[in-house]
Amino acid sequence: MRLRLTPRETSFYDMFAASADNIVTGSKLLMELLGADSSARAEIADRMRAAEHAGDDATHAIFHQLNSSFITPFDREDIYSLAGSLDDIMDYMEEAVDLVVLYQIEELPKGVEQQIEVLARAAELTAEAMPNLRTMQNLTEYWIEVNRLENQADQIHRKLLAHLFNGKYDAMDVLKLKQIVDVLEEAADAFEHVANTVETIAVKES
Repeated sequence: MRLRLTPRETSFYDMFAASADNIVTGSKLLMELLGADSSARAEIADRMRAAEHAGDDATHAIFHQLNSSFITPFDREDIYSLAGSLDDIMDYMEEAVDLVVLYQIEELPKGVEQQIEVLARAAELTAEAMPNLRTMQNLTEYWIEVNRLENQADQIHRKLLAHLFNGKYDAMDVLKLKQIVDVLEEAADAFEHVANTVETIAVKES
């Protein structure tokens, strides 16, 4: 561990943990959407929108703290990257829910539940990992597993695309459903970006 002779601002750790916890809330709303009928989806979308706004507030708080701090726990560019990637995850999840409601999707294609299960697991791992930034301990398994989950998400996404283009769907429905599954794939990618940033931070701090 690199020797530091100056104190570090520790509130960043709490803010990253809060941001990750909010992502868990978002992933649970995605899971709830799967079992909801069309009449209940608008209310779920409202709650997801509120969670996304809370995520924005958390990101802005991190940026404000960063701009007003002389000493930071790790490199400033890594703080920006980590906060931005966490925010991206919530943005993508909220977008997916919003599209389901706006497009009035009656039934999501088989395989979307697998996408969302991967996102939920990645959210849990990310929330568990954020407090460990304080010590930089027990993080290796986190980024390895999130990268594995992202590879799994890629496979699910490709199978979903093949399913959508098998000729059984109306062309307009294909466009709508593809946009939803693509956004969920973007969320999986964003989880990987968070994990990669954490790995970069840990390497620099070792």
